[in-house]
Amino acid sequence: MLVGVDASRAVAERPTGTETYSRRLTQALLSLESSHRFRLYFRSAPRPGLFPEAELRTIPFPRLWTHVRLAWEMVRHPPDLLLVPAHVLPAIHPRRSLVTIHDLGYLAFPRAHPWRQRLYLDLSTRWNARAASHVLADSQATKTDLVTRYNVEPDKVTVAYPGTQESLRPVHDRAAIAVARARYDIGERYLLYLGTLQPRKNLRRLVEAFAHFAARPSGSDIQLVLAGKRGWLCDELFEQIDHLGLDRQVHLPGYIAEEDKASLLSGAMAFVFPSLHEGFGLPVLEAQACGCPVITSTTSSLPEVAGDAALLVDPRDIVALSVAMERLIHEEGLRAELTKRGFANVSRFSWETCAETVLRVIETHLC
Repeated sequence: MLVGVDASRAVAERPTGTETYSRRLTQALLSLESSHRFRLYFRSAPRPGLFPEAELRTIPFPRLWTHVRLAWEMVRHPPDLLLVPAHVLPAIHPRRSLVTIHDLGYLAFPRAHPWRQRLYLDLSTRWNARAASHVLADSQATKTDLVTRYNVEPDKVTVAYPGTQESLRPVHDRAAIAVARARYDIGERYLLYLGTLQPRKNLRRLVEAFAHFAARPSGSDIQLVLAGKRGWLCDELFEQIDHLGLDRQVHLPGYIAEEDKASLLSGAMAFVFPSLHEGFGLPVLEAQACGCPVITSTTSSLPEVAGDAALLVDPRDIVALSVAMERLIHEEGLRAELTKRGFANVSRFSWETCAETVLRVIETHLC
């Protein structure tokens, strides 16, 4: 069977979670032994060697690429099945189709999205859930949301957990960590957040909790690093940092290059990820893979992903967030235990297993 894959998001120069998912899942599918052929569709050409053993079709188009250009390609040269791992199913598509729906956070926390973005996410996700032959979900939490919020039949949704990058592992070379810190002007003692700067990530509460912690003598030399590209509605976060007088202790280095992630996670005293809603929460696994103890939320998929290897707090409880930071700074035994549990937890997830699940869905439900 010829499996078409919308790989347009897999070649982003600065990938976030969904783009990383698209690239890694596609690569893992190509590495499996199967009788299927794969044809990948791109809006711009991928770098050579990124997707070996697949037919590559680059079809540039200035606007409405999915519903105009990709849809037209489906009319002219349709594959037997279209897989869309990180976007929306085109208006015209093969009879057999498989899409990944990553989360429904815009329904749980509508104020965290501009209204146009919220409307688009609602319409596109409803379309995906209705039009696709089968749906992949990153977590059981997302599957439950699809069933309860959009009345999707449970049998139509399969959970396929993402994995972690093999390159993300502890960095023990203190000199390499120091070089990475210097590149982003990060101090020696720091708490780290990695992700897009947007309201759903709950960063304003994180900054307020850090302000309580930093006011204590034990927190005066600790830096909070909020690393990631700017998302929507982030100006209020910057205003809050200035208002609280934390511009010297809260550092905003911008997007972190993939090759620096492991060093910065390995050097952090803790990874703090108090998101309000996540379809999976890949940064939690990335931190655990690098031996960094984690603080994360009791909401959505995050307990499902973090397992017993993180301090779980109510993301709306500023005091609880502050206490969790204090504990991980001062309790060496707790840090060591969470690090040990983190390595065990990460072993539950792999891109190979994810790809095997997707291939099983194709052969069981769509062949």
